[in-house]
Amino acid sequence: MRNDFFSDEAIRSLTQHLLPGLWPFLVAAIACAVAVPVAIALSHRYRVLAQPGGRHAHANVTPLLGGVAMWAGFALAVILFLPHDTSTLGVLFVSGLVTALLVIDDKWSMRPLIKLGVQVGVALIAVLAFDSQITYIGVPGGHLIKFAMPVAIFVSVFWLVGMQNTVNFLDGADGLAAGVVAIVAVVLMLAAGQQKQIEVVELSGALAGCCVGFLLFNFPPARIFMGDSGAHFLGVALGMISILGVAKVAVAFALAAPVVALAVPIADTGWAILRRRRDRKSVATPDLMHFHHRLQSFGLNAQQTCYVFYSVSGLLGALGLTLFGHGRILAVVLVVGLVLASTVTADLLIHAGWRVPAPWLRRLLAQPGSR
Repeated sequence: MRNDFFSDEAIRSLTQHLLPGLWPFLVAAIACAVAVPVAIALSHRYRVLAQPGGRHAHANVTPLLGGVAMWAGFALAVILFLPHDTSTLGVLFVSGLVTALLVIDDKWSMRPLIKLGVQVGVALIAVLAFDSQITYIGVPGGHLIKFAMPVAIFVSVFWLVGMQNTVNFLDGADGLAAGVVAIVAVVLMLAAGQQKQIEVVELSGALAGCCVGFLLFNFPPARIFMGDSGAHFLGVALGMISILGVAKVAVAFALAAPVVALAVPIADTGWAILRRRRDRKSVATPDLMHFHHRLQSFGLNAQQTCYVFYSVSGLLGALGLTLFGHGRILAVVLVVGLVLASTVTADLLIHAGWRVPAPWLRRLLAQPGSR
């Protein structure tokens, strides 16, 4: 059977299965954009604000309740367009719970162990109360390895806690976490559309939509931050939505899209843990050594850093989609990524005042007043 992403049959089939995600995307984006000014006002009223200085690179006091607006947009789209079954209500409830609990951290700052306890507790609720579990894994040859219940619970909790921390560590520059998660959600939507998993398509569309709506206010220079509440909401939602894809596809493939697209943030999270343990510090100790901080210290500004991460996440996500037969997407994303990369490089060279020492190039240019 011919597997060509741009064939008429493939486009017609994919469009049919992706259209259900369009309306949740639009509603979530609009609802989030409407909710953000309310979140800004509430942040100022209740003093939930990020103060400049220390590890914070921003120069002004910035509202921190963006996560509440993101969840509101996501929730509205889910309520309006998705069936009210256990899976959907589970994603909605657990993501809302972690958003509410982490608002406390944004206001008063939890101790690291308490914060980890909240992450694990929320993950256990998702796994035990709403059956959001990874119960088997696919291996080459079409074989499945089924997990015993304790192992399935451990793997599932580890996945959900890991996703929360990955997004949280990624949220260190304006527009970075929301943009990358939006790309990963679109990747999930494409993968689910190929597998005809309409519920996952709709949930992914809603998640991408609330990220895009939030980016209108969070892209550099940010007028509001998502805070830990927003980062944990995105991590839990992304983790639970990807687990929903396990039902019809081997888990190795179902989780491949988010893992590959988030490869850089996941590697950054792992290295941050090892780095802090090596220095005999708590793994929760904040620092300015993440990949996005390194890029900025190299000379990139916040916008350029976002473009680099967007390009890398899009390219890696396209690589993950090749597992679902979307090989041609890789070429499209590669071209877009190269365009963004060249734009960032040119902008950096111009602002840095760098020049290529090649006087002979002037001979190719006409002198003023000459023909």
